[in-house]
Amino acid sequence: MNDEADGSDAGVLWRTSTSPRRGPKPRYTLDGIAAAAMSIADEDGLEAVTMQQVAARLGTTKMALYRYLPGRSDLDAVMLDRALGPSPAVEPGDWAEGLTVWTRTLFTRALAHPWAVELAQRPHLPGPEEMTWFETGLEATASLPLESGERLDLLALLSGHALSLVRQRVGSATPEEDLAGRTAAIFAHHRERYPRTASAFVEAGREGSRDAALDFGVERILAGTAALVAERRSAD
Repeated sequence: MNDEADGSDAGVLWRTSTSPRRGPKPRYTLDGIAAAAMSIADEDGLEAVTMQQVAARLGTTKMALYRYLPGRSDLDAVMLDRALGPSPAVEPGDWAEGLTVWTRTLFTRALAHPWAVELAQRPHLPGPEEMTWFETGLEATASLPLESGERLDLLALLSGHALSLVRQRVGSATPEEDLAGRTAAIFAHHRERYPRTASAFVEAGREGSRDAALDFGVERILAGTAALVAERRSAD
């Protein structure tokens, strides 16, 4: 998620009615158009999504879609909001567990549509669904002695960690395991040059600790936050 915006994609997601304002009864809906665009992105990548391709998928013309979406940035905004969906409910009381669920769910949603990572990390105005992620995350941290900016920074750290690992997972559910396999021959011949790296890859396999970066990162971010919280509470 990104809290910078240029405002160009604000209209479609935040207007009170998603129907065209003039003309005959609308034949399409934003949800239907977004679903067509998302299916193209899922199949062929974000670069394959054009207004022309979406129109062809729906059996209409590109110009017909402009009644619903003024431009491509609006289409991107709708796609991202639908891909993220609403934030999961977080049980009150345990802020660390709540933020863990929050981050894991974001990872899972983005992994289902990896192209959403690029859209989320571009400057944009959050849509209604994405805004629920801010609301839920901030609610989970409401009891902590953190400044508002720090609470937003905490969400940025968690979401950035999750989304970066989605990029790593594209094309493989076990990227670290795969990398270990690809580098085995290199280490067999150059172990003396890279002794620590070779040992780390081998030992991670023995320990069963490969491809655990999501939970490791979340735990370390939250442990650091807990230490800061404890420090501030003890100073009161």
